[in-house]
Amino acid sequence: MTIHSLLPEDAPAVAAMRQAASAHKGEKLGPEARPMFDAMFAATPAAADVRIEPATVGGIAGFWLRLPNARPGARMLYLHGGGYVLGSAQALTNFAGQIAVRVGADTFVPDYRLAPEHPFPAAIDDAIAAYRGLVAEGAERIVVAGDSAGGGLTLSLLSILADDKTKGMVQPAGAAAMSPWTDLALTGDSFETRAGADPIFTRGVLQAFADMYLQGQDATNSKASPLYAELNSLPPIRIDVGDDELLLADSIRYADRARAAGVEVTLSIWEGMPHVFQSSLGHFLAAEQSVDAIGAFLRQRLIDVSPSNSTPSEA
Repeated sequence: MTIHSLLPEDAPAVAAMRQAASAHKGEKLGPEARPMFDAMFAATPAAADVRIEPATVGGIAGFWLRLPNARPGARMLYLHGGGYVLGSAQALTNFAGQIAVRVGADTFVPDYRLAPEHPFPAAIDDAIAAYRGLVAEGAERIVVAGDSAGGGLTLSLLSILADDKTKGMVQPAGAAAMSPWTDLALTGDSFETRAGADPIFTRGVLQAFADMYLQGQDATNSKASPLYAELNSLPPIRIDVGDDELLLADSIRYADRARAAGVEVTLSIWEGMPHVFQSSLGHFLAAEQSVDAIGAFLRQRLIDVSPSNSTPSEA
């Protein structure tokens, strides 16, 4: 575990963000908030020379992010966040593109189905289909990344794919999750210890998302909450999370369980940072540092996929 202190350069921007967010903290968000959420992520600066192409992979619509000098045979699958209710592939193309150029791999961002129209397990089923589609199209090395709910999908996907090893399924070379939601049962102690510090979420907001997605199904189902999944034989994982998040414990507990299962895990905790702060490139220096480190971690996984030769990457 690495703890990154709040950078003095970021302190004014963090204070301004907290003041702006305070009036809206605790507001429950449903489908009506999709345009607002998409606009927020679409504001992430676009990376240079990324070509965006509408596409369908594995039967799932989305967007390819094509790079001018992409590594041959390598692909990244990027799974967006939004509490399983918000978010879209198109809105995340700028943010995912920033990671893609650092990884050096063409990237597919699927438009997985959203709740409440499409409850669990629609999202994870679509993520599986998109991954298998990449394999069917000839991808030789694949890394997976995601933020928030997409981070949860990323980690759930790893455990599901590990069960497919006997069927010859190409396994991810590595994965990165930003502020992953790993426990839809909301049992982490940070719901109490970070209740005041989190500038965005309350337990009620996340409970509403979970209710719209699960619609009465078991919150501890491992396909919904990867904290409860089998974590053996997973590829190297990097997790980045803000120290002021309600979901802090979701990252810490998952990392502890994965490490105990023999998984190579890099956990970076960023003091003063909010949920998925990495999307604030151009506002927080920590965002750039985290995205750079995530890119380097995933790029290394694509260069060397041999477990015996891979080494943890720290930032």
